[in-house]
Amino acid sequence: MEEKYIRAKAPCKYYGKCGGCQLQHLTNDSQNLYKQNYINRLMSGFGKVNDLIFMEEPYEYRNKMHISFGYGPKGKLIAGMYEINSHRIIDIDQCMIQDPIGYEIVKTIKQIMKKYKMEPYDEDTGQGFLRHVLIKSGYKTGEVMVVLVVSDRMFHGSNNFVKILRKKHPQIETVILNVNDKDTSMILGDYEKTIYGKGFIVDELCGINFRISAKSFYQVNPKQAEVLYEKALEMAEFKGDERIIDAYCGIGTITLAASKYVKEAIGVELNSDAVRDAIKNKKYNAIKNVEFINDDAGSFMEYMASKNEKFDAVIMDPPRSGSDEVFLSSLLRLEPEKIIYISCNPETQKRDLDFLTKQGYLVKKIQPVDMFPQTDHVECIALLQREIM
Repeated sequence: MEEKYIRAKAPCKYYGKCGGCQLQHLTNDSQNLYKQNYINRLMSGFGKVNDLIFMEEPYEYRNKMHISFGYGPKGKLIAGMYEINSHRIIDIDQCMIQDPIGYEIVKTIKQIMKKYKMEPYDEDTGQGFLRHVLIKSGYKTGEVMVVLVVSDRMFHGSNNFVKILRKKHPQIETVILNVNDKDTSMILGDYEKTIYGKGFIVDELCGINFRISAKSFYQVNPKQAEVLYEKALEMAEFKGDERIIDAYCGIGTITLAASKYVKEAIGVELNSDAVRDAIKNKKYNAIKNVEFINDDAGSFMEYMASKNEKFDAVIMDPPRSGSDEVFLSSLLRLEPEKIIYISCNPETQKRDLDFLTKQGYLVKKIQPVDMFPQTDHVECIALLQREIM
């Protein structure tokens, strides 16, 4: 019989409106229990589930924030997030799961906008200048990037804007102008220009330095991402002589972290921008035993199998939709000894594990990790071993 969950008064005054959090009405212990029970129910058919790895400090962990601007009642300038299931902006002055520096910067931007009569963009009329602000911060370095998403390339007074912003927030290392002049729900546009600094920030994860650009994907909870990756690599029990593939490698986060434990690592990613970032990160850290390939991971594994190339392990961290049978069939053809499956959606992970366990693999370990406290999301690592047929 499952233990009962204990309700609590949600500490955030916006809870239930913005939709960013779903579990603040439970105590932190009950949130952890809820996630443990969820994975237990889902995965217990494959074997024992390890205890959830949770965060001791489950607030202020997000290093990336996206703020929209507009007008509220009586023409008041507002900045915040969209109300759940709507395009109404909730005027938010603080978010309990975001890095607090972000809201201090947004407060300053609002002051500058009022002083210089900078208009927020209106989706209905297509008028106005500032659409969104994207802020990224380095968990270990403290470096901050501010991306101003605007409707026009002409930004009169940009030097003065940056000067005021950096005077109040000297940790800002770079400011980027991103132009989105289309009628779209996409946040970032295609054109961007660095108006201050080097155009990227640097953060450290698992002892590796990563260059983070405006468009590059980087874990939004780097503190817990480090825990997730180190646990996955610990579960893999690499001995140092393995050849491995990291499918869906993104900017090479796991690939580069794994390079310390294996002989050779190949990261495969379809997104060409991500691959460019991965190659830069490899060079930035002077890592020699890693190669990045811009290709569909399934096609690449098929090609490697056709050449009788042997790999000891495949690390896979697919999107929320999981992997399709074409990819999984390519994986089976490659016949790696181990599969380390990291998932942000345990429902689709279970579906994929059902398929793989019918094709000669055994689930050896299951480890849930709470990457996003206060929300109903939970990550899960599964280690699979190929049976001797």
